[in-house]
Amino acid sequence: MTPSKSLPAAAGAAAALIGLTFVLEPFVSYQLATVCAYLCAIAGLTVLTGSGGQLSLGQAALMAGGAYSYALCANAMAEAGIEGPVLLLAPLAAAVLGAAAMGLVIGCAAGRLHGPYLAGFTLALVVAIPAVTSTFSEMLGGDQGLWITVEKRPDALRGTVSNEQWQSWLAILCAVAVMAVLHNLLRGRFGRQLRAVRDNSAAAALAGVNVARTKIVSFTVSAAAAGLGGGLLAYVTQSASPGAYSLVLSLYLLMAAVIGGIGSLTGAVWGALIMVFLPHSINSFTADLPVSPDLAQRLDGNLAIAVFGTVLVLVILLAPRGIQGLITAAVRRFRNSGTEPLPETTAGTAGSTGSAGPAGPVPGTASLPTKLSTTKGQP
Repeated sequence: MTPSKSLPAAAGAAAALIGLTFVLEPFVSYQLATVCAYLCAIAGLTVLTGSGGQLSLGQAALMAGGAYSYALCANAMAEAGIEGPVLLLAPLAAAVLGAAAMGLVIGCAAGRLHGPYLAGFTLALVVAIPAVTSTFSEMLGGDQGLWITVEKRPDALRGTVSNEQWQSWLAILCAVAVMAVLHNLLRGRFGRQLRAVRDNSAAAALAGVNVARTKIVSFTVSAAAAGLGGGLLAYVTQSASPGAYSLVLSLYLLMAAVIGGIGSLTGAVWGALIMVFLPHSINSFTADLPVSPDLAQRLDGNLAIAVFGTVLVLVILLAPRGIQGLITAAVRRFRNSGTEPLPETTAGTAGSTGSAGPAGPVPGTASLPTKLSTTKGQP
């Protein structure tokens, strides 16, 4: 899809999703807002890992950077008495810029790393989040985190639009904008350079691609998307704490990207949906089981992780390209099944003009030898 077509498609998708919130329950609208927040982070991970080939386990740390940037900016503006749309938009911009700055620093440090070394480096970032919040507890709130003063829905919408519905509107607009921007980036020159570096960095360098700069830019873009997702999650939950951005979240984000199809931005949509609705469905199913309270407590949360891991293993074994890869392959087979092959024409068949039947050559033409000789001097 070209940029001229992607923007109208993004606007249509946003309008359709916003219209859908009028028929959804408030809790489902809240879940939809959460899906959009995770979608931003998974889409950024798709660009970094799927298109760039750089394995990262620190996406939760970048989301935390966006969440805390949102919290600090929103609380400072609220203390200054600022209200209205500025209190809504400025913290989101701070979340994007704060996470992008983190991504720039990480990209400069990890530009020469790849494979397990890069994964280990980004893993250390997530592990260090509680230590950082405890060290700067006066500013970041320590283990308890920060409560955030957020801008509520406009007064004109009160009574007709619920708070959860308004949150989903904001999250939908941000997620659609992220998807449109990343799509256009991957379609352009940056996307071609990123894929060239992923396939063969030495060949890309010989072709004139600045490998180090491309990796740094990919980290920055991925971090900016994750930061917006963290800011949205902070807005929806009205809090930012280190427990919400743990190593488990990083693994969930990576698993969701793989299950959905890490080579496609559309796969990020499937991954975000599964990441939110699958654990909720499993926990609801577990709560209805006629088991003892002790067993129910053990199954709560653990069963969702087990099912998520099982789905990941099955996808890797049966569908390496994820859900989107299965859908693309099915659509391709359906299109090919509707195309009938053209009948083959056999030279020299009976009834053909100028032919002598299947056993004879066409008159006026020389017969080609069935075997070419390679002996010197022999015709």
